Amino acid sequence: MSYKSLRTLVVMIFSSLITDLSVADSVTNSATCEDYNPHRTAFFGDTHIHSRYSLDASTQDTRTTPEQAYEFARGKKLGIQPWNSKGEAQRFLQLSRPLDFAMVSDHAELLGEVSICNNPESELYSSWQCVMLRDFPRGGYFLFNLVGMSEGKRLGFCGESGEFCRQAAIGPWKKIQAAAESAYDRCQFTSFIGYEWTGAPDSQNIHRNVIFKNNQVPELPVSYIDGPSAEQLFQSLEKECREGKKGCDALAIPHNSNLSNGLMFPTLKKDGTPITAEEAKLRASYEKLVEVMQHKGSSECYFNQAAPLNNADELCGFEQLPYNQFSGRTFSFMKEAPKPSGGFIRQVLREGLQQEKKLGENPFKFGMIASTDTHLGAPGEVDEKNFKGHGGAGSPNKDKVKPGLPDALEYNPGGLAVLWAEENTRESLFSAMKRREAYGTSGPRISLRFFGGYEYPDNLCQSHDFVKEGYAKGVPMGGDLSGGDKPLTFSISTLKDAGTQANPGTSLQRVQVIKGWIDEKGESREKVFDVAGNPDNGATVDLATCERKGEGFASLCTVWKDPEFDPGQSAFYYTRVVENPSCRWSQYICNANKVDCSKPETIGEGLEGCCSPEHQPVIQERAWSSPIWYIPS
Repeated sequence: MSYKSLRTLVVMIFSSLITDLSVADSVTNSATCEDYNPHRTAFFGDTHIHSRYSLDASTQDTRTTPEQAYEFARGKKLGIQPWNSKGEAQRFLQLSRPLDFAMVSDHAELLGEVSICNNPESELYSSWQCVMLRDFPRGGYFLFNLVGMSEGKRLGFCGESGEFCRQAAIGPWKKIQAAAESAYDRCQFTSFIGYEWTGAPDSQNIHRNVIFKNNQVPELPVSYIDGPSAEQLFQSLEKECREGKKGCDALAIPHNSNLSNGLMFPTLKKDGTPITAEEAKLRASYEKLVEVMQHKGSSECYFNQAAPLNNADELCGFEQLPYNQFSGRTFSFMKEAPKPSGGFIRQVLREGLQQEKKLGENPFKFGMIASTDTHLGAPGEVDEKNFKGHGGAGSPNKDKVKPGLPDALEYNPGGLAVLWAEENTRESLFSAMKRREAYGTSGPRISLRFFGGYEYPDNLCQSHDFVKEGYAKGVPMGGDLSGGDKPLTFSISTLKDAGTQANPGTSLQRVQVIKGWIDEKGESREKVFDVAGNPDNGATVDLATCERKGEGFASLCTVWKDPEFDPGQSAFYYTRVVENPSCRWSQYICNANKVDCSKPETIGEGLEGCCSPEHQPVIQERAWSSPIWYIPS
């Protein structure tokens, strides 16, 4: 055994004997993992996972515990609904490749209410609201959701000040913490403690996942009921975590800004006055990352579905939902098409440059990740060939397997979060989040490096020191470059997902750099550059068999100089890596059921979507890097 291995073993044994968790944390922090990499490794994970403790998951008969969710993330088979009379699962899921990290993110709102209504020993178990939730789960879901997440109030049985439900929430919150602590396998698998803050005023999504650095967390999660605005969430985390509990730190990760109808990232307060520099700084200190992709669509950029030929960036149409708020799917009278100002990340990044010009602080300086938002407790289940729905957008049938398509046609399996970190530990991964050295994928395990600087040589891609030089002569994704008079240069290297023997990965088609900047008139602008690969490589997919055809790339690498660089203009740059075409999840199911849209008799129950005009049988999976920001002198 090497000295490093012996040292690690001794420290881990010593740590296990210490009962004070905060002390144990400080001890394990001093040991590095055997595979510690100073140039950092890409770790794949999922930070958006719902278990039985979430209102929506529980009303869909999800019985997965947080412990089981973490076991699934590590490769164990998971049983999911429907259940037979003996409580045995009738369907199963299992990852072909385990994850490196995960975080169960159950809704803080109604955590106590759900616990009360599912606990026969509670004195409030027989309240009419609880009876409704158990006997008419869909109706109960809408009632509880309306009161707790839209209006930000407690249910009537919670008591005049909500004390009964707050007290009831302590139990599941402790179980969520205990599950994460038990699953944490330092250097092998990282489990974070966290939750979802689920605000939805007037059904407009302003949700955030809150992720804690370690096991030092508040007594109860701050919910939308406790703090009904993002600012109040940040202020509460300051008081109850960073300032109020030694060793505590947290980040808030917005998600589904595509369903916020523009409310997710306001520049005006409720009283109509502009946000201040101090408020922008507080937001930026918590919102280091944003979720660009998940089960309920992509939030990268706006695509005009009514006039697709008028879009400057046709790839923005990827997995974009046809409505601007979640209720638009349920109620036709509330269905409105997305708008350019509806909360799409690229536009918000541009607005961040404008706010920095006004305030001296950029409140929207986001790195990017992706996740699933699974409501089956199945983190990382992103396989297009085996999609059984995630439950966050529909209602799994509790009594039998839903025939045909298992989820709403417009939804998808979600994506993965990727962090560049020295080792697989809470400290290292959380540090990667804070410095935004992160990226998201729509599911594939694409490897992506993105550096920016002024002195990268043109032949860097031929060098064995690509990564070393990337760090030494510039900054990685998520970093800042200060003003200079030399040409701004970016080095980009990406590898296709190798996949598995049973399911090989798809070849890469191209690499793009997306630039946003403030021009000489003070207007924010954007442009997409193809910098590597070939968008016209002729790659296709056979819709009848889903066989991928045509040439592509196993890897792409380039050193690119911005031909329009102006040292006096603020700008951001991020990379988008695009695969060759492949079949979407719905097409696999349509094929498996031998649907022929020219023969109505082949369109079985639940398969009508296969022949819908809205059906998109082909997708191009992708990865999005966190931006690099250029700041003039």
